[in-house]
Amino acid sequence: DFPILHDPINVVGPKAVPIIIAIDEYGIVRAVGPKLEDFERNFLNKNFEKADLDIGKMTKPSAPDIEALQHQAEQTRTAAAWITLGDVFALWHSPVRINEAISAYSHALGIDPEEGATLFRLGECYFMRYESDQHQPGDFQRAINFWGKALSKDPNQYIWRRRIQQYGPRLDKPYPFYDWIRQAEADIRDRGESPVVLQVLPSKSEIAQPIKKFLSASEEVTSPDPEGRIHRDSGGLIETEVAIVPMRVFPGESARVHVNFKPSEVMKAHWNNEVDPLRLWVNLPEGWKADNLLLVAPQPDDIESNEIRRFDFGVQLPQSISPGHVRFTAYALYYACEGIKGVCQFLRQDIDIEIEVVRRPY
Repeated sequence: DFPILHDPINVVGPKAVPIIIAIDEYGIVRAVGPKLEDFERNFLNKNFEKADLDIGKMTKPSAPDIEALQHQAEQTRTAAAWITLGDVFALWHSPVRINEAISAYSHALGIDPEEGATLFRLGECYFMRYESDQHQPGDFQRAINFWGKALSKDPNQYIWRRRIQQYGPRLDKPYPFYDWIRQAEADIRDRGESPVVLQVLPSKSEIAQPIKKFLSASEEVTSPDPEGRIHRDSGGLIETEVAIVPMRVFPGESARVHVNFKPSEVMKAHWNNEVDPLRLWVNLPEGWKADNLLLVAPQPDDIESNEIRRFDFGVQLPQSISPGHVRFTAYALYYACEGIKGVCQFLRQDIDIEIEVVRRPY
């Protein structure tokens, strides 16, 4: 089984065109845009020999002239010119110049706000920034929202739908997106090689198996702080961010809730890993279901750390719920410290979660 990669961005023009790239087991590109009727014979059933490639002698393509493209966009004031400029920033200079890519695509949308491909590109840029050190609060939800807007323009666009499903509820998943990564890493180690260290590990949502019926959490679990007696994190040692996938939910359907926890850089905060791990408890309204009520983060081996910690869980809304913005809460318990060798505290943070419920179109 060989991977088939889809590139959702085509820098040639304003339309997003899916490109199929066939890569063999040695990581060598064997076909770009192959004929599907001959694909099995010419690729899947064909044995390739490992090529001896001297990477140092390979000619690298040069990046397009940004100044010329910037001038062209400013002079012509066309959506296509701004999209081309955004593509160059996003594909050649990401994530360093991702904010300039966002600005270019935003200019294009100002000219042609109905272009789905531009909406999707803008969502991709916000997600790139979300996973970079330039992350800004709300980037994940912005990405989801722009992907959703793009899909509303063309509900049959395969890649746009799959992008949302990647982070969405299990009931809507066609397959587990990245469950193969762990097996691939094990196979690489078995060959005596070291797998590439991923900067961002796949989320629970990305490796989850599809289901046909919502799986509710056991009601035997209990709230770790039912009376709310733990001191609140009033100093803001840990910053939280919530994203809902999809951005709008019909009554009776499910959504995936993503909650991120990041030690405050301003407070020079960090996690204390010598004691209990980070926990998240979900308070559900009556009639709602969740696939997990108590989530527990794994503990690193280091005594102190300052990584971002991520949770995601599924919720199912009741059929009787009325359209509008509905809210429920969760709370987190954690040990966090301020400054180097600073005072560590056991703290609670209450989290508001809002889901937009919309009426079915039929």
